[in-house]
Amino acid sequence: MSGLVEEVRSKLAEALKGSLQAARRSGAIRVDEVPDFTVEVPREKDHGDFATNLAMLLAKPARMAPRKAAEILTQHFSPVDSWVERVEIAGPGFINFYLDPAWVYQVIPDILHAGRDYGRLDLGHNKKVQVEFVSANPTGLLHMGNARGAALGDSIAAILDFAGYEVSREYYINDAGNQIENFGLSLEARYLQLFGRDIPVPEGGYHGEDILASACSFRDLNGDSYLERDPAERRAALVQFALEEKLGHIKRVLSDFGVKYDVWFSEQSLHDAGAVQKTLEFLKGRGFIYENEEALWFKATEFGVEKDEVVVRSNGVPTYFAADIAYHWNKFQRGFDWVINIWGADHHGHVPRMKGAVAALGYDPAALDVVIMQLVRLYKGGELVRMSKRSGQFVTLEELVEEVGRDAARYFFVMRGADSHLDFDLDLAKAETNENPVYYIQYAYARICSIFRQLTEQGGARPQPDQIDYSLLKEEAELALARKLADFPGEVASAAVGLAPQRIARYLHELAGLLHSFYNSHRVITSDQALTAARLVLMDATRITLKNALGLLGLTAPERM
Repeated sequence: MSGLVEEVRSKLAEALKGSLQAARRSGAIRVDEVPDFTVEVPREKDHGDFATNLAMLLAKPARMAPRKAAEILTQHFSPVDSWVERVEIAGPGFINFYLDPAWVYQVIPDILHAGRDYGRLDLGHNKKVQVEFVSANPTGLLHMGNARGAALGDSIAAILDFAGYEVSREYYINDAGNQIENFGLSLEARYLQLFGRDIPVPEGGYHGEDILASACSFRDLNGDSYLERDPAERRAALVQFALEEKLGHIKRVLSDFGVKYDVWFSEQSLHDAGAVQKTLEFLKGRGFIYENEEALWFKATEFGVEKDEVVVRSNGVPTYFAADIAYHWNKFQRGFDWVINIWGADHHGHVPRMKGAVAALGYDPAALDVVIMQLVRLYKGGELVRMSKRSGQFVTLEELVEEVGRDAARYFFVMRGADSHLDFDLDLAKAETNENPVYYIQYAYARICSIFRQLTEQGGARPQPDQIDYSLLKEEAELALARKLADFPGEVASAAVGLAPQRIARYLHELAGLLHSFYNSHRVITSDQALTAARLVLMDATRITLKNALGLLGLTAPERM
């Protein structure tokens, strides 16, 4: 399904090409090729339903003023099957098309016939895509940054799936390296403290209350049996126990947040399988690894990076970057055509290095996209929230969902682009007013459902979309609503290509606004049966579109509020 807007846009583009060909045949315009022009929906409503830049692109090769080229094109324009009522030339040479308002009527029966598939596209042609997101160290609780990553990653995956890609959601478990060593030392200190030993948590360790809770659970299960064990054995047992406990907690919290993964991938499994060493040997064989000062280095500078990167330290221990290269090689070996990572702002400098490594492995670095998300600041009562009573360090995802609910949390995290800093207003997210965008959108859906309950109570039946006189929908509010419904497939396409779920969030808010405007000024169930039927199918098409768009962001569509 390409959508009505794309269909009309395509017809206008073909008609414009026909205009240029006719102008060339008449000798009015002399050019060798048709330029790569666009037909777009203008931002300003007064500029028509569609506009093109073709005349301006013709000016230089045709050696004429853009407006003159526009005049010739419009003279030769034949609006076959394109719904065009009039054509105007504006500004330096834009050609604006004004369509018969009835063109948007077509979208209503299309939506009712497509139902839950309205807006679904074949943009991806089943291209295999992996979206890896959150991937927090399993050494603590999920915080606000992880929450934003979860909402972004899951929404991007849902949008790509809806746009025709074969999508796999993946969580990379960082269960190897220095953080796990510090995790073990922190757990050990807490465990020994429980038996009166004066052992401080190491300076680089983990000080959260959740670490103490894990040590207590381990003690409850094993008592003092590990007090006199070899320290390495004790730490290994503590780490294994706590990792399973924390990973189980992470899975449960993310599931409650509406996030389900297809793959949980262990970093340690790469080391156990020898994949890291194999990757380094492969890169060395391709000339991208060299030795210096007893360490091994990756030639990142050959890929435009400022400096080369250590992949094996002088003590023989591989760096996190080495494991990350091996992990990305594994991704491409699994057959993914497009690999997408959601990373925090502190990983911004890692992007060019990783793309360089992908190129060194023999893959197109453009096949790797990294979405960098900026920080989240939480506000309550106008004040910045800094601490959490439970963790002692930060507000957890679990606490946030308890406070504002899953829907509000997910919407607020995606309503701004990932590259924008996000101020999360707790009071606004909980408010049951039109100021809260989530409430505003869901209330629009619930309002439509109430109309159909009223219809049922009055003994009425849903009208059939093929038996409607759509010409009765003449009010500006009706036409604006239908026009917005027609935009949905295009918004899905733009959100998929740009990895931009904020487009769907904005679309939902705008569609809800148009629904509320219509509802507040017009009755749906009237004494005029034909008009009632037309408005009912418009309402049903709006309901379906709202629900489909809400689903892409992982939000519910409540029938009562």
